[in-house]
Amino acid sequence: MFEFRMPDIGEGVIEGEVVRWKVKEGEAIALDQPMVEVMTDKATVEIPSPRAGKIAKIMYLEGQICPVGKTLVTIEEAGGAAKVNGGARPAAHAPVLAVAAVTAAAAPAAAAGGKVTAAPATRHLARELGVEISTVVGTGAGGRVTPEDVRAAASGTRPGSTSTSTSTSTSTSTPAVARPAYAPVSIAAGGLEERVPFRGLRKKIAENMARSKFTATHYTYVEEIDVTELVTLRERARARAEERGVKLSYLPFIVRAVVAGLKKFPVVNASLDEAKGELVLKKYYHVGIGAATPQGLVVTTVRDADKRSIFDLAGEITRLAVAAKDGRATRDELTGSTFTITSLGTLGGVLATPIINFPEVAILGVHKIAERAVVRNREIVIRSMMNLSISLDHRVVDGFEGAQFLAAVKEYLEDPTLMFMEMI
Repeated sequence: MFEFRMPDIGEGVIEGEVVRWKVKEGEAIALDQPMVEVMTDKATVEIPSPRAGKIAKIMYLEGQICPVGKTLVTIEEAGGAAKVNGGARPAAHAPVLAVAAVTAAAAPAAAAGGKVTAAPATRHLARELGVEISTVVGTGAGGRVTPEDVRAAASGTRPGSTSTSTSTSTSTSTPAVARPAYAPVSIAAGGLEERVPFRGLRKKIAENMARSKFTATHYTYVEEIDVTELVTLRERARARAEERGVKLSYLPFIVRAVVAGLKKFPVVNASLDEAKGELVLKKYYHVGIGAATPQGLVVTTVRDADKRSIFDLAGEITRLAVAAKDGRATRDELTGSTFTITSLGTLGGVLATPIINFPEVAILGVHKIAERAVVRNREIVIRSMMNLSISLDHRVVDGFEGAQFLAAVKEYLEDPTLMFMEMI
C-alpha cells in the first residue's frame, strides 16, 4: 500500500483544497495518470499518480483542506510493502501544472512541532489586526486557524482565545482597526432553487477579493481618453500582425503605455511589506491581465512587459488567455504580477471600481472604445473615446500621484508615437 502525501507545491504553501478527484476508490490507475486537482493560495495544480495500481482510500474529499505532508490518498500496489512518498519517482510525462511526488521529509505536517496550522493569508491578517496567531483557537479542519477565527480573536468575541483587540503586534506595521466577527449567513429555502458547492476557484476568488477590500484602502479615479490616433495606428498594424500569426487588440498598446507610466511613477508599481514596515518599489514590470475562464476570473502574468514589443505583447497575452481558459496555465504564469489590467472588451461599460489584485497597490479598468461627439478647437467633432478607471491603495498612493500616473498613461495613448520613443 503506497501512501501519497500532500506534496510541498510551492514556497509558503502549507495546505491545499481538493477541487476535483479524477479517480474513484477501487478504480485502477496508471502511472502518471491525472489523479486529483488541488487548489492552493497560488494556483490550481493537477497531480498525476506516482504509482500504477488501484485507488484504495481517498482521505480528503472534494472541498476539504489537506495540509502539506498529510496522506491524501492510498494506492494499492501489487507485491509491495507499505510506503510513503519517499519511494515515488517523478512523473515522466507530467501535464502542465502537475507536480511529481516529493519525499515526506520535504513536506512535514503543518502542525508538527507545535506550529500553528494557518494559510499565509490568515497569518497576514493576524499581523494586520495585531493578533498573536499562536494564541488563537482554530475551528477549521484539524484545528486550522481560519480568517474568521483571527477576526473573532481581534474583537475578543470567541471563547477559548486569549487574544483580544488590544493584543500587541510583533510586526513593525501599525495594526488596522479590528472588525467585528460575524456568524456565517444561512439562506433559508424560498422556492425552486439550485445549490452549488461554493469551493474551488470561486471560493478562492471570494477570499482574495475580501482580503484586498478589507486591507487596501481603495479609491478610484476615472479619466477620459481620446484614442482616435491609437485606433488608426492599430488598424495600420493589424495586417502586419496577421502576417506573423498575431491577433492585435488594443491591450498591448495599453500595456506599453502603463509600463511607461510606471517608470515615471514607481510608487504605483509597488507593494507594502507590513511585516517589515517597508515600501517595496519594484524595478521589474510584470503586468497582470485579467482573464475570464469557465471556473472564474484569474490573472495571468506577462513577465518583463517593458522588454517586449507590441507584437510580442499581443502574442503573449493571447497565449496566456488560452492557457488559462484551458486550465493549462502554470503557477508562474498566474502569480508574480506587479500591476494588473482588467478589461471586458466590447462589454467594457463606462466606468468601474475594480478591486486591487493584492498585494499590488493599483489596478486599471479598461472600458469600451466608442465614437462620441466632443469639442475640439471650439468645434463639435466625432472622436474615438475610451474611459480608464484606476483603483489605488491610498495607504501607498496619494490621490495626486494616482492622477498624475493616469495622466501619463492618457498622454501615451492619445499620442502613441510617444510610447515608442520611450523604447529608444
